[in-house]
Amino acid sequence: MDSGLPASPLVVDRTATDPVHVQIAAWLSTAVARGELVPGQRLPGERELAERIGVSRMTLRQALAELESQGTLVRVPGRAGGAFVAEPQVEVDLTHLSGLTDQLRRAGRRAGARVLSARRLVPDTGVARALGLTGRAQAYEVVRVRSANGVPIALERSWFPARLYPGLTDHPLSGSIYSVLDTRYSRPPVTAEEHLTPVLADAEAAEHLGLAADGPVMLVERTAYDATGTPVEHARDTFRPDRVRFLVRRTPDDPTTLRAVT
Repeated sequence: MDSGLPASPLVVDRTATDPVHVQIAAWLSTAVARGELVPGQRLPGERELAERIGVSRMTLRQALAELESQGTLVRVPGRAGGAFVAEPQVEVDLTHLSGLTDQLRRAGRRAGARVLSARRLVPDTGVARALGLTGRAQAYEVVRVRSANGVPIALERSWFPARLYPGLTDHPLSGSIYSVLDTRYSRPPVTAEEHLTPVLADAEAAEHLGLAADGPVMLVERTAYDATGTPVEHARDTFRPDRVRFLVRRTPDDPTTLRAVT
């Protein structure tokens, strides 16, 4: 997509209370909200953009960094890189246990899942404990890159007890795995415990999610259970925080005690 600028020009007010870089960030952010700049559109290069606005490149970089931290822009290094208008963030609802595929589809996004590996193995101690496995009991490990409208948003690493899902890797795994567990085995997960931890991306996550080394990511560690309370999945999912936001709906512990707050 061709680079461009908002239809409404920016007139920098150097006497204003807001610093110049804040004015630039607000101008570009407003243009995105109005649809003057659309997702995937590339802004002019730093030198050209700074000259057209009439500011220093250092001031411009401050504005771009602020917009990147807000998730409005994505900056890609290299000759073919630059500053691009980011895709709107994907909202992941942690209140209900539904697969990411279904959530993306309901949000009108094209869900993608690229399988990096799928194998049967003896998992590490932490995974075995979460799944209630003992001795040399095996699990299927499935590693996938998840995307929304073709944009990578998460690196998933999931384990499923082999004794509960024999032949799991014989089925297509590029769609909803939860659907496979339901339709092929009649044993889908119905409840889960999830823990969210901000961490730094390792080399694998950085490569597949298009991040700088040691960039910030959100790790979601999940153990899911079937209707009998048996653990059927353990997962460690790494999300790009600039492309995903999490939703949790909260209700009172005891609805009968709810009182209006004025």
